[in-house]
Amino acid sequence: MSFIHRQVEGRFKQALGRKKSVLLLGPRQTGKTTFVKSLNADLYINLARPSVRQAYEKDPGRFTREVEAMAAEFPLVVIDEIQKVLPLMDAVQDLIDSQTAQFILTGSSARKLRREGEVNWLPGRVLILRMDPLFISEVAALYPTIEELLLYGSLPHVFLEPSRENREEDLFSYVTSYLEEEIRSEALVRNIGAFSNFLKLAALESGNIANFHKLSQDVGVAHPTISEYYQILVDCLVVERVEALSHSRTRKKLIKSPKFLIYDLGVRRIAAGEGCDIPEKYMGDLFEQWVGLELLRLTRTFPQKGALFFWRDQAGAAVDWVLEKENRYTPIEVKWTENPSARDARHVDTFIKEYSNSRQGYVICRIPRAQKLTDFVTALPWEKLYTVFE
Repeated sequence: MSFIHRQVEGRFKQALGRKKSVLLLGPRQTGKTTFVKSLNADLYINLARPSVRQAYEKDPGRFTREVEAMAAEFPLVVIDEIQKVLPLMDAVQDLIDSQTAQFILTGSSARKLRREGEVNWLPGRVLILRMDPLFISEVAALYPTIEELLLYGSLPHVFLEPSRENREEDLFSYVTSYLEEEIRSEALVRNIGAFSNFLKLAALESGNIANFHKLSQDVGVAHPTISEYYQILVDCLVVERVEALSHSRTRKKLIKSPKFLIYDLGVRRIAAGEGCDIPEKYMGDLFEQWVGLELLRLTRTFPQKGALFFWRDQAGAAVDWVLEKENRYTPIEVKWTENPSARDARHVDTFIKEYSNSRQGYVICRIPRAQKLTDFVTALPWEKLYTVFE
């Protein structure tokens, strides 16, 4: 299996060079363990292994004694899946404060890391980074088709599997073992059946503007429970929440409800119970979600962090995604077309006229090279999406 260099590596190694410790968050199977193992740490502890986890649960002080006994000066210590033994966070803080060691911590559940307010997030002591599924700038040299990315997603072990049958099997195993078991147990809900039904509906509704009232009727639980269920998925790093851009000088009726995106499109498809034969009319919706996920990953990767929104008014004007970076808005429309036109850019132009801090917009589509559509809007190939950050 190929080793793919990750975009986050530069910031990660820069932090280590500054003697900073790092907390690397990300969903399961996104490559955190493979990456941290490549760093040749002086001590590697994997708390996903039951015997290792149980040893530190019984005696958390053992960890401090082991680190203090290490012969290396300022050793590099990796703790994989730190959320599984939370008392170790306090031990890590003490060892950082005493300049005894440098740490790389990984975690796949932000919910566990802050449950009941009991967790020490090590404020000011660690740099928090994110490991997401593979994104296009990391795999461009492998020439994936956009159809493959929309159907199978980009979890590394799935992306690098050449057999489509095996990809399907791996995704099904991942969804049933991770989402169905770990996420449901994480939920701590009484009605497991309702949460399971919600999970399927959340996958089907991925990318749409959230309608909690309709979901509560379909699932058969109260409106606040739907909100709680979504928060569980967000905290477990399985769902991305994207807020609506809801302020305007002239438009008084902007949509304010958020969108939720399942973090990987292969996982989304399996969780939704869909096969590989997706009707063409739905590919545009999946393409829009893919672009949104790519933009979210880019905002987390670059040091000058941005934010992602969408924009829609009740009269029908809409822009799929709005990237905010350095106090500027970049409106981005997504079209499943190989022949973009100025008509595809009309809502982007409307947005630019509405917001004075917006000067350039884009239409992301399936073209081989960039095209100028209007004075302020450029059509970009999907493979070049990352250039909106340049």
